[in-house]
Amino acid sequence: MVLKDILYKVAIESVHGTTEMAVHKIEFDSRKVGENDVFVAIRGTISDGHDFIEKAINQGAIAIVCDILPEIIVTGITYIKVKDTNSALAFMASNYYENPSRNLKLIGITGTNGKTTIASLLCQLFKKAGYKVGLLSTVKILVDDVEYKATHTTPDSLTINKYLKEMSEAGVEYCFMEVSSHGIHQKRTEGLHFEGGVFTNLSHDHLDYHPTFAEYRDVKKSFFDNLPKTAFALSNIDDKNGPVMQQNTNARKLTYALKTYSDYKAQILENQLSGLLLRINDNEV
Repeated sequence: MVLKDILYKVAIESVHGTTEMAVHKIEFDSRKVGENDVFVAIRGTISDGHDFIEKAINQGAIAIVCDILPEIIVTGITYIKVKDTNSALAFMASNYYENPSRNLKLIGITGTNGKTTIASLLCQLFKKAGYKVGLLSTVKILVDDVEYKATHTTPDSLTINKYLKEMSEAGVEYCFMEVSSHGIHQKRTEGLHFEGGVFTNLSHDHLDYHPTFAEYRDVKKSFFDNLPKTAFALSNIDDKNGPVMQQNTNARKLTYALKTYSDYKAQILENQLSGLLLRINDNEV
């Protein structure tokens, strides 16, 4: 694929060299770089990809995406300076895999608790209704009937788009994806086209990663802020942060609750090991 096409929508600050070149693949792990690859230097919590630019070039990288240019510029290598390499990787991955999220209906589920349960239940529900489904969760990744092992709540951008591409080729119609605060903060969901977002709840977890609860809340909120007008934003308004999530979204706002007046008001009629009997807006399910 031509590098110029892979860089579509990336916030580029400067280019040293040509972008009219064919690249083999994108890598952000210097150990996996091969001939004619493009290496994206990501600043991680443990290591900084900018420290491995020279290694990537020695292994065959012909293009480097970075937020600070290295002191030594190697002749024949293209350097693309960007504002944010995490964001750049997300858009590049989406372009490289031909924007697979636009070929299916992608639903993101975020919140502190309940993400895996909701994503898994929706996946099963839509499968029983006769749809081809996909799942990106902490427990597993499903591409129709093919199952893969999951390693992160929200995988890296390349992995997300790789599986979405596989889902698209398999004819998957709906994909349900857990969206973690880590994933949002590290821009892994940028470049994806969401059909809708669901908010579960918010509690004082993950403050080992986020310095304050306010930042944790605002990172979650940014997912809804970035939803398109064509999407829906479904929020649990029994949680005091439910309305906050919808404050600045352009998406169609919908609410659900057990206690509060909402678009989808649920009542638990029976709670047994075999499952729940609910009344949702006067319909028993």
